[in-house]
Amino acid sequence: MLAKIQHVAIMTENFVRETKFYECAFGMKRSKSAAEEEARAVKLNYGLSISDGYVGMTVIGRKPGYPGGLHHFGIDVDDVESACARMRERYPAIKVLKRPSNRPFASFGAHDPEGNIFDLTQEGLENKRGVYVETGGERKRQINHIKLRVVHPDAIARFYLDIFEFKQAEKAFEDPNFYLTDGKVALVIAPWDITDYDGAGIERPGLEHIGFKVESVDAVRRDLDALRKSDPEMRERSVSVASEGQRRVELIAACRYGRHQLSDPGGVFIDISE
Repeated sequence: MLAKIQHVAIMTENFVRETKFYECAFGMKRSKSAAEEEARAVKLNYGLSISDGYVGMTVIGRKPGYPGGLHHFGIDVDDVESACARMRERYPAIKVLKRPSNRPFASFGAHDPEGNIFDLTQEGLENKRGVYVETGGERKRQINHIKLRVVHPDAIARFYLDIFEFKQAEKAFEDPNFYLTDGKVALVIAPWDITDYDGAGIERPGLEHIGFKVESVDAVRRDLDALRKSDPEMRERSVSVASEGQRRVELIAACRYGRHQLSDPGGVFIDISE
C-alpha cells in the first residue's frame, strides 16, 4: 500500500496568528484559489490550511472542550477502502468515521490502538481541495518528521507498519524509538513514561512536536528574531518555571533529527535541523 504523511493539524485560540507564524518563519503557503473559502473560515472561526508543498498543515480554531496544541495527523493512501478493510480485519477494535464533507484534508477519521487520532484520504476524492490538491512548489523549509509518544511503542509501530506499510528506518540498538517513513517524512514513535516528567508538569501521551528540515538553522533563528521584533505577537511561549521548561526541552531535544527547539506562539513545540 502506498501511503504518505499528508497533514498535521493544530488546535489553537488564534489560528490566524498561528498560520501567519508558519508562513513567515517556514515559508508555508496558502492555496492559490481558496480566497473565498478562507474568508468564510475566518468568519466562522474554523481554520486555515497551508502547505510546504508536500505536507499540509491545517490550523483550526479551538472550540470549547477541545485541547489546544497538536491535535492529529493525516495519511494519504492509494486506496482508502482497502486501508479501512485491513484495519477491520486485523484490528477489530479500531473504528473508522466518515468525516463531514467540508474537511478539505480528510475523508475518514480513525485511531491507533492507543486512541491517537489520524485522518485518511486518497487522491481524487471530492472533498479534497485547496493546498491538498495543489502540487509542486516545495519549499526550502519542510516538515520532515512528527513525534508521537505512546505507552507501548513497539505495538503502535507494528500497527502503522502493518496497516500502511511505512518503511522502518535503521536505528541504534539502544534507541527506544521507532522511525517509520513514507520516504520523505518520518513518524517517530517514542515511549511515554510518566517518570520522564520528574520535576516538570506531566504531559499526557500523544503528539509531542513537529520537525522541520531547513537550509540553515542559523538562518531560521535570525528570521525568528526579526519576526518577533517586528511583531511581538509572534514570540514563542515559555514555561513559567524555568526548570520545568528545561526538562521539556531536554525531552524534545532527545529526538535524533533535531538541532534547535522552540515553540510557536500557541505553544506547539518545533524541532529544526539541517
